[in-house]
Amino acid sequence: MKRFILILGLLVLITKPSVYADRGSIPFIPHVKIFEPTQRAMIAWNGKEEILLLSTDLRASEPTKILEVIPLPSEPDVKKGDVEIFKKATALINRKLREGIGHTLTKGRSDAINRPPAGEVTFHKKIGAHDISVTHVLEKDGFIEWVEKYLKEAGVENPKIPEGLEQVIEEYLKEEFGWFVFDVVELDESLKTNDAIQYRFKTHFLFYPVKITRTEKGFTSIDLLVLTPGLLSNFPGISIEDVKLRHEPVSITSNELRSLNEEMDDLLGNREDMKLRIWRITGDLSSFENDLIVR
Repeated sequence: MKRFILILGLLVLITKPSVYADRGSIPFIPHVKIFEPTQRAMIAWNGKEEILLLSTDLRASEPTKILEVIPLPSEPDVKKGDVEIFKKATALINRKLREGIGHTLTKGRSDAINRPPAGEVTFHKKIGAHDISVTHVLEKDGFIEWVEKYLKEAGVENPKIPEGLEQVIEEYLKEEFGWFVFDVVELDESLKTNDAIQYRFKTHFLFYPVKITRTEKGFTSIDLLVLTPGLLSNFPGISIEDVKLRHEPVSITSNELRSLNEEMDDLLGNREDMKLRIWRITGDLSSFENDLIVR
């Protein structure tokens, strides 16, 4: 996987029509439609730093490359992750639930205690990520020109940037979200599973980007494997009522987490009672006014 670090002063990030709930995307062929029926992520957060592991199932209405972009609150370290972690973590949760080891939920969420196991994770033919770059964005003027130039050099005729996304990016910049990750992948009509990419970055809140999709249409469903030292109840972004528990949270040990991801275990301090659960967020893309922010 090729990685570049670009520091761009006085620039802005703008994305285009087909946008996912975790990132924006610009098809190299403008009229091509991009479909993402499944989004999966695993988040480990210790109160100061987060590891975010992402993978998606993708297809296009015809063969094309797409430029994906994800906003982050600080400069990330980016590397290839293990897509199998989603299947392994879900299997661990289901085993814990069958054994009745799950702990009681926080007040107000006890209705989920007797829910069934989290199900299974399935994958399709895997595709690799290409040309990953991390970009520092300081100010909006000039980046539309940069994006259009990039797309023209890639063969896109008359690329257009939707006006509505300018407001979204301005909001990110005002909220001091100055870092964006670019990723180029190649798609066709068959459904494929994108290789997992791991982002590690400093943040004083648990974060998952959603509102970048606000100018788009269509329904989306997002499953998040969330791992923290304890349970969380402060949701200043997306309301806690809109973040649904798939099952009762379970406690896992350092050895169990280490078998999934050693870096996440180290991030959380090798604890013996870490909390693992699956959150689901659903809704129309145009309805997301906030990102998932939890403390």
